[in-house]
Amino acid sequence: MNFLGGGHEEKGELARMSSFIGAMAIADLVKTTLGPKGMDKIIQTNSGQSSSVLVTNDGATILKSVDLDNPAAKILVNISKVQDDEVGDGTTSVCVLAGELLRQAEKLVHQKIHPQVIIDGYHQASLAALEALEKSAIDHSKDDKAFREDLMNIARTTLSSKILGNHKDFFADMCVRAVLHLKGSTNLEGIQIIKKSGGLLTDSFLDDSGFLLDKSFGVGQPTVITNAKVLIANTPMDTDKVKIFGARVRVDGMDKLSEIESAEKEKMKRKVQKIISHKCNVFINRQLIYNFPEQLFADAGVAAIEHADFDGIERLAKVLGGDIVSTFDTPDLVKLGECDRIEETIIGEDKLIRFSGCKGGAACTIVLRGASDQLLGEAERSIHDVLCVLSQTIATEKRTVLGGGCSEILMSLAVDEAAKKTSGKKSLAIEAYGLALRALPTIIADNGGYDSADLVARIRAEHVKGNKVAGLNMLQGTVGDMRKLGITESYKLKSQVVKSATEAAEMILRVDDIIRCAPRQREEAHPHA
Repeated sequence: MNFLGGGHEEKGELARMSSFIGAMAIADLVKTTLGPKGMDKIIQTNSGQSSSVLVTNDGATILKSVDLDNPAAKILVNISKVQDDEVGDGTTSVCVLAGELLRQAEKLVHQKIHPQVIIDGYHQASLAALEALEKSAIDHSKDDKAFREDLMNIARTTLSSKILGNHKDFFADMCVRAVLHLKGSTNLEGIQIIKKSGGLLTDSFLDDSGFLLDKSFGVGQPTVITNAKVLIANTPMDTDKVKIFGARVRVDGMDKLSEIESAEKEKMKRKVQKIISHKCNVFINRQLIYNFPEQLFADAGVAAIEHADFDGIERLAKVLGGDIVSTFDTPDLVKLGECDRIEETIIGEDKLIRFSGCKGGAACTIVLRGASDQLLGEAERSIHDVLCVLSQTIATEKRTVLGGGCSEILMSLAVDEAAKKTSGKKSLAIEAYGLALRALPTIIADNGGYDSADLVARIRAEHVKGNKVAGLNMLQGTVGDMRKLGITESYKLKSQVVKSATEAAEMILRVDDIIRCAPRQREEAHPHA
């Protein structure tokens, strides 16, 4: 149906099929990136005269780069973003599972089963699946050694599907040490990631005994400071200039102009003296420090660092244990940051400033090296996903479950048992939910080039026999013991995937009418009479 003004409506079966097709298309777009053998996507964006190239297999990154007009597809993109924000990983899995649930629902709708019956069945099946998943979860938080090994296994499993998979042991250890440095906090702003082109990925390192700032000292200032007292500020240092836009100053002669300049310089000099009165030997400013104040700081033996990015000085304030100030009238109330040594260091061809022996110690720096900007960008996204999952595991949900398709088969068998105990058409919907869960290990095996039907059937048979740790060994293309292989995932991640995918599928199933509103018409300007 078309409305006046350009609006459009799709009703009933047509609206439902439109939703199914859009959501399944999004799932099919990202499902080839699933698992340790998943493929990458190249995303090219054009904006005006410039274009950028992105190489990634991260589901959230791919989906937010794609322009969509299908409302159901946008729902899947949104749950992928929520998964990324909530847990940090599983963005592809949640889209693929939601797509498979809708694929099974489409078949049931064609069998004349009402969507509300399917929704009830899916809800009951999700409860059975989550109950089985919770029973299989293990908590090693009381044993520090076992819990650290769990964290290492989670990091390795997460990295195995990323570009850093070939160096997963190296980067897993780096990520675990970085997250433990946060002492239970989930605020990842405390972990700074610096990307420097050049070298190999294995040249990357974690500076956990200090902090790196991607800046350099001013001209003529000391490059090594011991027993540093650091004043961190966010203040303009250009008051020697008239800053009012469009301001004009008229003077009678050059001597008057000289008086104005001298007055402004004196004003700046007083501000610098106030800063020096804090008894600091290092001054770090969020904004620019111009030549005249820089000279005054150098004369007073104070090292000045300008234009530090705001994230940088916030982290620096945490790690040094100091305040960020913007006025300097009350030096007694200002807490200075402290560290044992500040020095310039060189990474690649760039100079950075290293703070070591910091008093706060609530932050650290990961320096990534690599051959290209695209490689470094994908490495950063991979590291961020791992850090998110690890921080959530340490701070909120310490239980772990097995990966490699083991948990999905475990949940699908529990769902099949629930279907046998349910009468009527709802049992068909519960069975369909189990089929959708088994589709995940099937896709992972397909992406590795293995015989997915044979492998999934063998894993299922092992689980029925009582071997609840059987899953996909993707290195050899066989059925393996997931606990011995160390293929471990966060319980929170896996449960969130099931919950989000189920809710998204139920939401799309409820749709029987799509109304596309007409764009607002621009009113034409009437010419003046």
